[in-house]
Amino acid sequence: MRVLLTGGAGFIGQHVLARLLQRGHEVRVLDSLRPDVHRDGRDWAPPPGVELQRGDVRDARACDAALAGVEAVVHLAAKVGLGVDIADMPDYASSNDAGTGELLAGMARHGVSRLTIASSMVVYGEGLGLCPEHGAVSPGPRLEASLAAGDFEPPCPICGQRLGTALVGESVALDPRNAYATSKMAQEFYAANWARVVGGSVAAMRYHNVYGPGMPRDTPYAGVAAIFTSALRAGQAPRVFEDGGQRRDFVHVRDIASATVAACEQVTEGVRAFNVGSGTPRSVGEMARALALALDGPAPVVTGQYRLGDVRHITADSAKLRRELGWEPSVDFTEGMTELARQPAG
Repeated sequence: MRVLLTGGAGFIGQHVLARLLQRGHEVRVLDSLRPDVHRDGRDWAPPPGVELQRGDVRDARACDAALAGVEAVVHLAAKVGLGVDIADMPDYASSNDAGTGELLAGMARHGVSRLTIASSMVVYGEGLGLCPEHGAVSPGPRLEASLAAGDFEPPCPICGQRLGTALVGESVALDPRNAYATSKMAQEFYAANWARVVGGSVAAMRYHNVYGPGMPRDTPYAGVAAIFTSALRAGQAPRVFEDGGQRRDFVHVRDIASATVAACEQVTEGVRAFNVGSGTPRSVGEMARALALALDGPAPVVTGQYRLGDVRHITADSAKLRRELGWEPSVDFTEGMTELARQPAG
């Protein structure tokens, strides 16, 4: 199959590209090589046999050139990060939403009807909690007074009781809480609009906490993993916020790639959303301990510090992806963290 991969020079994009080639697909990459992602200023060289077109998805001419002759699109190109600064909103709206709209318009012009798009678990906000009295609820906001007192668990929005944790399925109500999250949700909605009009297919891949080789040290993908490894390489203990009990689903980038390509190959009708996670929730404290062990460094220090707006727990139920596409994660958490810890600094 002839596939257009946008953002193919990025962290996740290079792993998706490798998987597409492994599966025997013919790939063209469209990437702007934007400097906030490719900060060393060097041009990225694609593997042999892969055509690179340097261009921006917001440019209709670039989209037309890249879409000519392709049968499917994997759309990864996006501005990533938390989007907590209001001044960043125009760039998220332009790069992610206007860019996706331009790409979809180009796909309609060229009769390309298969789309796999990178979404994110951030569309869920705090996700889902379990109240002893009211059952499954959307968690209420965490108040600064509670955080300052060391009470980190989100409350039930009805009675204020502490909530237990629950895996988040694709049917949970979306609740984006920053500019990046809102832009990813909008991308999904634009794709669904396009699919209904042209009869196309969409697989929206809601990636959870992605890590692995090639993860940049100075972009939002790195997050606490980069902070922890930097401290450990300096002989310092990693400092863990709150009580270290924040739950995430850390999923290896090679597993992200295999899930994305499975969706590209198999989703040929309708609009489908898939959580992409390991299926085994881990705490931030566990990750810090795994990295400390891998680097033979000092044990993590739990600081009790907090940041307003941080999500306490967000973990995926990836059963739908496993059931419908036959996908399974293959990288063990401990092995993956050891590989990450041994990645050269830079």
